[in-house]
Amino acid sequence: MRDKCGIVGAYSHKQSNNTSRQIYYGLYALQHRGQESAGISVYNGEKMSTYRGMGLVCDVFNNGNMDGLDGYVGIGHVRYSTTGRSEIENSQPFFSEFESGTIAIAHNGDIINSMELRNELELLGYKFKSTTDSEVICHLLTMEYSKTGDIVESIQKVSKRLIGSYSLVILINDDLIVVRDPIGIKPLAMGNMDGMTLVASETVAFDVVGAKYVRDIEPGEILLINDEIKSYKMVRDEKIPRAHCMFEYVYFARPDSILDGRSVYNVRLNIGKALAKEFPVDADVVMPVPDSAITAAIGYSRESGLPYGEGLIKNRYIGRTFIMPTQSERETSVRLKMNPIKSELEGKRIVLVDDSIVRGTTSKSLVNVLRETGVKEIHLRVGCPPIVSPCYYGIAMATKKELIASDKEVEEIRKTLGVDSLGYLDKASLVKCIGLEREELCMGCLTGEYPTSLPKNIQEYEANRC
Repeated sequence: MRDKCGIVGAYSHKQSNNTSRQIYYGLYALQHRGQESAGISVYNGEKMSTYRGMGLVCDVFNNGNMDGLDGYVGIGHVRYSTTGRSEIENSQPFFSEFESGTIAIAHNGDIINSMELRNELELLGYKFKSTTDSEVICHLLTMEYSKTGDIVESIQKVSKRLIGSYSLVILINDDLIVVRDPIGIKPLAMGNMDGMTLVASETVAFDVVGAKYVRDIEPGEILLINDEIKSYKMVRDEKIPRAHCMFEYVYFARPDSILDGRSVYNVRLNIGKALAKEFPVDADVVMPVPDSAITAAIGYSRESGLPYGEGLIKNRYIGRTFIMPTQSERETSVRLKMNPIKSELEGKRIVLVDDSIVRGTTSKSLVNVLRETGVKEIHLRVGCPPIVSPCYYGIAMATKKELIASDKEVEEIRKTLGVDSLGYLDKASLVKCIGLEREELCMGCLTGEYPTSLPKNIQEYEANRC
């Protein structure tokens, strides 16, 4: 699975030109949200400078590549692709010149109706340099801004046309604008440090630079940050509830982040404890599939009284995008990513805790690897309920036909994976573990019921997703 993406913004109220360093460190902390490309745009009072590149943050910004990125206000981005191919033209921030100056935009989310909007813009004469939905947003904003001269009013008008998820940081000349979509699907938070205001997808971006977490950006909120900070609201239908992505809590966010006022670490501990209550088993040890299931496994161990142990060691130098073309090579890739400790596994009855199962191919290969070590029993516990439908809001997990739970009951999945028992966390239990109301969460991939309308050409949209 892939998430799209991680964003950072910074404004120095002392107008010191060091924001690019803080953005760089913030992006480093958000590297888990995107490993395909990275970029930074800054403004120094006279001009906007942008540098983007393919690869990890540390690879893109090396050998003096940050020279010239001096400015007191700026934005940054790390990317995984969901709409638009993995290439330099689609890296962000996306930047452009227009009659009122320069604009740069960084986007976390996915605009479902972006192709329809793109076609309209092309008919109006707009030229596209990329295949991303972020450029669509950019052109819509510049078009409205040219009419109104008011960026807040422009965003309010554009938001009415966007279907999907979007957290945005926008740099228009020397103004930093921060936007979270009306139902708050993607996370976005604000922090401050020593005369600097920062915003980021996750609070860990503040921790790394010593900034203080202030609050989350509210769904439908627009922040205009310059000498002062002004907050505005989008015009939204109050009947449409908030819909925070449940998968951020289950898998994507770092466990040391705070999302919408909730500790991700505590949520995952609660998930593990709930699994132990719902699916107890007589076993020797509780083990996680590293790294994202570690916290849930600790919770299972504490609640069940079974000892926690490591049975798999992860190779952290293989990225999430490591994909092999054949089945035998995919099995090799599992071994490259996860190496078993035979002395901890042989003859043991293990509770194996994972955060989720999507296609099931990796889980099956991992079970085969564990069986070869001489494991006596494998009891798989999954911290996310069965995924039965695709995500259309920025998580490229699979098409419906590829999802193992879309057409199989739990017992059939158990047999397919080759485990002795299988337990998925219940949807109601997941909601309780997160601590939000059911109506405040997007659980479309678990229910097939989505918080927004879907375009008529959804099949074409799916065909264009990476």
